[in-house]
Amino acid sequence: MHNTKYVFVTGGVTSSLGKGIIAASLAKLLQERGFSVTIQKLDPYINIDPGTLNPYEHGECYVTDDGAETDLDLGHYERFLNIPTSQANNVTTGRIYQSVINKERKGEFLGKTVQVIPHITDEIKHRIQILGETGDYDIVITEIGGTVGDIESLPYVESVRQLLWEKGEENAIVIHLTLVPYLAAAGELKTKPTQHSVKMLMQSGVSPDILVCRTEHHISDDIRRKLALFCNVKKEDVIQSIDAKTIYDVPNLMLEEGLDEVVLKKLHLSTDKKPELKAWNEFLRKHKNPTSQVEIALIGKYIELQDSYKSISEAFIHAGSSHETKVNVRWVHSESLTAENFEEKLKGVNGILVAPGFGDRGIEGKINAVKYARENNIPFFGICLGMQMAVIEFARNVLNLPDAFSTEMKIDCASPVINLMESQENVTEKGGTMRLGAWDCQLTKNSKAFEAYQSTMIKERHRHRYEFNNEYLPQFEKAGMIATGTNPKAGLVEVIEIPNHPWFVGVQYHPEYKSTVLKPHPLFVDFIKAALKQSKK
Repeated sequence: MHNTKYVFVTGGVTSSLGKGIIAASLAKLLQERGFSVTIQKLDPYINIDPGTLNPYEHGECYVTDDGAETDLDLGHYERFLNIPTSQANNVTTGRIYQSVINKERKGEFLGKTVQVIPHITDEIKHRIQILGETGDYDIVITEIGGTVGDIESLPYVESVRQLLWEKGEENAIVIHLTLVPYLAAAGELKTKPTQHSVKMLMQSGVSPDILVCRTEHHISDDIRRKLALFCNVKKEDVIQSIDAKTIYDVPNLMLEEGLDEVVLKKLHLSTDKKPELKAWNEFLRKHKNPTSQVEIALIGKYIELQDSYKSISEAFIHAGSSHETKVNVRWVHSESLTAENFEEKLKGVNGILVAPGFGDRGIEGKINAVKYARENNIPFFGICLGMQMAVIEFARNVLNLPDAFSTEMKIDCASPVINLMESQENVTEKGGTMRLGAWDCQLTKNSKAFEAYQSTMIKERHRHRYEFNNEYLPQFEKAGMIATGTNPKAGLVEVIEIPNHPWFVGVQYHPEYKSTVLKPHPLFVDFIKAALKQSKK
């Protein structure tokens, strides 16, 4: 029988220490050693998923092939491992409680009092083991969101405690990520926050097997010894995670520290295969030694928190590396682009990307950016709402339809070039009601999209409600904006292009979700190539 091993990653002292990156880096090293690995994220918030969360609250919402709206850490998992995640890879407290309450309403608990223990913890344990029970994975890494000591995290930590007891120490271990801060006034690293964090974890009945210590300065042997003594781990189980220039350095740093070896030893797993990271390090070499650079304006309305566009900025890094090019992003708030200043604000860029989003805030700024790119032959890339803005701009300024708009922003506009699908018209709930997940798209040959993909049939991930209004398609194509990609079943427009422009592509889907270190997304690669060409003019 296939015996899946479990690694739990918890965090202490403070949030945002990088549990997702540590989990992804460990998974990468184990994958390089020949093991089949996946990672899942347990999020303690009560939302069913991040789909309805404001990007300022939680960064971008990442979408999987099966249409799950998930935490942005799943993007890191896919970018590092180059394998897709699914609905099973992200669990929230909201989903756990919803499931338990639904069972209670159906009478599945036979009149018992429904409690956090055992009912909520049993549901959490069930969700943790779904991926392991498929038989597809040797190791499942589970990242627990939040910080040890949070009220929200307690049922998850209790579930981990139970699983550690049920599985046995050779089948399940805990990595605790913590902070060893440097006090400049005293000129030394302090271990006390880590000691307190581990103590808090142990009060919940869980002892960490491995400590990963985030730090700005190298941790001495004395400090390792002290942490080992007071946190009840072996000295070799204290792993340093020093600040890195890029998240893509972390697998190499963890390899140097021997994190993967310590994990395999504790899980009683052995292999002669050593992590080589050949393709990974070739990517890093190109990324760190660019021979040229381009400047891309990213037009968005959540740019104060750049995590709102995490997958896009990472896709730029992957595509830039493939051209040995540094991609400098000029973050432009769409609300700041007015009819009077947009030319000045966008002057000198080699490409313009109009980002996805929802709602009417900053819309006119996005339309101004499209106009600038179209009229000045600047490579243009519109994603989701960005593609819709390109359609609206073209309708207003080329088709002479001054009232052209989307019914999302103006329900009674005279020329609804973007409108709701019929199936969406009576939807009142916001969460999970969009066109989500992977949909087929048929590409026209002799198009920029086909040149990039080198295929006529592709599958890309969606997250939107409103669509190109096909009633206007003949007008658009006659005037020079053509549909080069459509969904073969529904006939929905997926890709628009302007053939007589150097590079003008709008896509209804989200290509950034599928860009990984080892497989940069072809549209981003082609967009950066066009921007490079523009930079040499």
